[in-house]
Amino acid sequence: YDVFDNLEYKVEGDTVVLYGQVRRPTTRRDAERRVARIEGVDRVINNIEVLPVSRFDDSIRARTYRAVFRSGGLYRYAMGANPSLHIIVKNGRVTLEGVVSNQMDSQLAYMAAQGVSGVFAVTNNLKVAGRN
Repeated sequence: YDVFDNLEYKVEGDTVVLYGQVRRPTTRRDAERRVARIEGVDRVINNIEVLPVSRFDDSIRARTYRAVFRSGGLYRYAMGANPSLHIIVKNGRVTLEGVVSNQMDSQLAYMAAQGVSGVFAVTNNLKVAGRN
């Protein structure tokens, strides 16, 4: 699980629904296994999408990573075991997921991603901490 994966969940009683996007099938399976071992979870529905293997997308991931995390102090969102800003690339389209401290950081990340050569579109799903 890293900056290029996005895992989310929803709890419905004793059922946990997993969703998001990952680059490796093993990450998808590991997430399901780990959640299934949590006390009180009777059922896991795994709706995590495994992204297609693509050198083109890998190139965009690397260039978007550099562009975003070299912009205006955004490097702090890539630090730690669980980065708070995730870059999802599928078929040349970039989606920014996660949580940032303020609206300016969200806008900086979006503008940096938009400036990456070869990117077809950018969707900014970043949430600002403290806002609903």
